[in-house]
Amino acid sequence: MKAGPATVARAGTNPTILIVDDESDLVTLLTYNLEREGFRTLAAYDGDEALLVAGEQRPDLILLDWMLPHRSGLDVCRQLRRGAKTREIPIIMLTARGEEADRVRGLDNGADDYVSKPFSTSELLARARAVLRRAAPAMTDEVLSYGDVVMDLAGHRVRRGGRDIHLGPTEFRLLRHFLQHPGRVFSREQLLDVVWGHDVYVEPRTVDVHIRRLRKALNEFNGIDLIRTVRSAGYALDSSAGA
Repeated sequence: MKAGPATVARAGTNPTILIVDDESDLVTLLTYNLEREGFRTLAAYDGDEALLVAGEQRPDLILLDWMLPHRSGLDVCRQLRRGAKTREIPIIMLTARGEEADRVRGLDNGADDYVSKPFSTSELLARARAVLRRAAPAMTDEVLSYGDVVMDLAGHRVRRGGRDIHLGPTEFRLLRHFLQHPGRVFSREQLLDVVWGHDVYVEPRTVDVHIRRLRKALNEFNGIDLIRTVRSAGYALDSSAGA
């Protein structure tokens, strides 16, 4: 197992990806392929180092191995989502755990996507690009609102009743879509197309996981539930949901 401080592979304005894995050969392989595609890279070889580097460097994306020494990738993911500087960084879990329950557990704890080992480099690159595209904040001064929920797209902030609501990147995109179409019911498949895109396969159940996380964040201060579940149809932003 390799140890030592993470290093920036190359200066520039291209997206920076933090690779967190204790397998030095895999880190070397990913670093080579990512740099060849124009990305900047950082590396960390255990969970504590990953948290340190993510907080100091704030990468644009984190590739996070589930099985790490001392601190699991799942715990690292939870800690990243709690940190003020790191809560909005997209995370792709790299895992040999292929069971659906494990994948859902990773999503429940803050991951935006997952790739099962062994994986092809082309698949990982496609998923990384898709996550980075989805995570890019809209460069506009537009503000969306519904009831007591206000979304500042330029500042990438959400407030409810005057209090900050902390959302992960996927939940932010879900809420933005709902705010743009209040009252309209969207099926899981429609939400997958809009929020995740056509180029990456994501299971419909993934939508349910992120809807639960969005609900939890919006209702943190005991507000009325604004997300309405329509049986066999999907979800809608509707103030009558909690009535």
